[in-house]
Amino acid sequence: MNNPLDLNNPILSTFILISILSMLPAVLVMFTSFTRIVVVLSLLRQGLGGQQIPPNAVVIGLAIFLTFFIMSPTIDAITKDSLNPYMDKQIGLSEAFKRAENPIKTFMLRQVREKDLALFLKLSKENLPSEPMGLPLKVVVPAFAISELKTAFEIGFLIFLPFLVIDMVVASVLLSMGMMMLPPVMVSLPFKLLLFVLVDGWNLMVSSLVRGFQ
Repeated sequence: MNNPLDLNNPILSTFILISILSMLPAVLVMFTSFTRIVVVLSLLRQGLGGQQIPPNAVVIGLAIFLTFFIMSPTIDAITKDSLNPYMDKQIGLSEAFKRAENPIKTFMLRQVREKDLALFLKLSKENLPSEPMGLPLKVVVPAFAISELKTAFEIGFLIFLPFLVIDMVVASVLLSMGMMMLPPVMVSLPFKLLLFVLVDGWNLMVSSLVRGFQ
């Protein structure tokens, strides 16, 4: 009689796959470059001063497609070594998970900070492995997440600086002219957009984000 908890059991395998599909949003956020990209794009929008320019749908859509572009080598490796052999019934589900873990872990370890890894390794009370690839995902994933957030905030700070200077200059000019009732944001927004267009901001932003993961 087959063990119902065996990962090679077709019923259990189907249930696990459906569960994984329901967790795709969490996987997208925690295992990929999506978090850094969407945070940076959101901070860029805040720096420009446009509450809904570009709209949320554009920000999320661009972040998703950039994520797939950045993650394409990792996705290709998982498809070749894990997904295709499993679909061809050459390996079981447990082996497929083991093979998929290495490309994901390799990607995350390239971006994570040693300080963050050390923090979660200490909190988990795991033994230090002989090599980074021996670290469990429960240590690598949260360390990767907070590393990405810190990097995104650092990029956001640099993005805000030129826009902050424009806001301060416009506010000072309006104050000196006695136009205190006119919102500075209304006047500074065209100048911010002009600056962003003149420096080809979208090209610089996207190229910097992509190269940051290479």
